Amino acid sequence: MTVKFYKYQGTGNDFVMIDNREGIFKNDTKVIQRLCDRKFGIGADGLILLENSEDPRDDFKMVYFNSDGNQSTMCGNGGRCLVRFAEFLNIVEKTAIFTAIDGKHHAKIEADKIHLQMQDVDEVKELGTEYFLDTGSPHHIVFTPEIQQLDVKKEGAAIRYNEVYKAEGTNVNFVEPQDEILQVRTYERGVEDETLSCGTGVTAVAIASTYAKKYNSLPVKIQTPGGNLEISFKQNGNQFTDVWLSGPAEQVFEGVIEC
Repeated sequence: MTVKFYKYQGTGNDFVMIDNREGIFKNDTKVIQRLCDRKFGIGADGLILLENSEDPRDDFKMVYFNSDGNQSTMCGNGGRCLVRFAEFLNIVEKTAIFTAIDGKHHAKIEADKIHLQMQDVDEVKELGTEYFLDTGSPHHIVFTPEIQQLDVKKEGAAIRYNEVYKAEGTNVNFVEPQDEILQVRTYERGVEDETLSCGTGVTAVAIASTYAKKYNSLPVKIQTPGGNLEISFKQNGNQFTDVWLSGPAEQVFEGVIEC
């Protein structure tokens, strides 16, 4: 079967996008793995299907797969890229509302940015000097003074596969506060390597850094290897609401491929 696809990226986090409103593309782990493969396929951190939503209030539905071919939890940069894709398809204009695996999301569309509302966070767990929280996907946060020297794949995998996280694992974010910006590098489960950026990851970092009093202004400014992002929210003790992730999202190319 020949499939029409589009490639999008948000601060270096890249995705294969497929308009699946007619339900032609069938979920197949091996096919998705091949499409995401950087040597034998299109190459991407994940694949996203834009589908019709069962909720008439939605503009569309998001179905996300990691590059290992498995359906996964929420992807913030993927959600922002999908909104840009929906704009390209003339489904939305200045705003969007869609349902993902973690629930409903609102978005605001600008020429150079997509603003995506993330889920509220009800708890930040302290693990000694490290932290854990769920921003639609699980994230472990490690503060470090030597972020550029870290072997993120090695150190991240050790935490991701730690028995405390059992079979599900966790994403791992390494953070170094620098002046008025947070430097972040992320190990993503499902990709099993460092990615240039992670939307739910930087959202978790922003919240954990504020909670730990390592950053005290809004919006929280983040620099990843793939570019800059901003996160804003309202805080009430250990609870964070009205959480927004903002940054660029753009189409890279389009094409057709045999599945």
